[in-house]
Amino acid sequence: MAGKLRVEVVTAERVVYQVEDADMVIAPGAEGTLGILPRHAPLVSLLSMGEMRVKRGREEDSLTIFGGFLEVANNVVRVLADVAERAEEIDLARAEEARQRALARLRERRADIDRRRAEMALRRSTIRLAVARKRRARAGAGGPPLPEAQL
Repeated sequence: MAGKLRVEVVTAERVVYQVEDADMVIAPGAEGTLGILPRHAPLVSLLSMGEMRVKRGREEDSLTIFGGFLEVANNVVRVLADVAERAEEIDLARAEEARQRALARLRERRADIDRRRAEMALRRSTIRLAVARKRRARAGAGGPPLPEAQL
């Protein structure tokens, strides 16, 4: 399709996302945010942790990306992610529990705690929560408001 991007997001376990008609991809590059439009020059980049957005007309799809590579060539954006999930797949309650566990670990003053691991868990859960909440807010959620612990 001329003037459109094909977008593929895969992990070692599965194909997470695939579309043929994207207008723009915004991804968390290792050196900053990447914006990819049709006819973009060939590119290979490391990915960081964050939200990846795919704009398709008036629609916008969101995914969480936790490391990997992004390749752009011939209007194809291929993401090989360490971990990726679509915003609608994120379980808010589970992400909030992970955030609370990470915060509790970081508050502990024991020498045997791996602070870097706890900080990474906190960052991952915070990203998941932000992406899921943003998607639900855009969709209008349609249901009762979320409890404060999940906001």
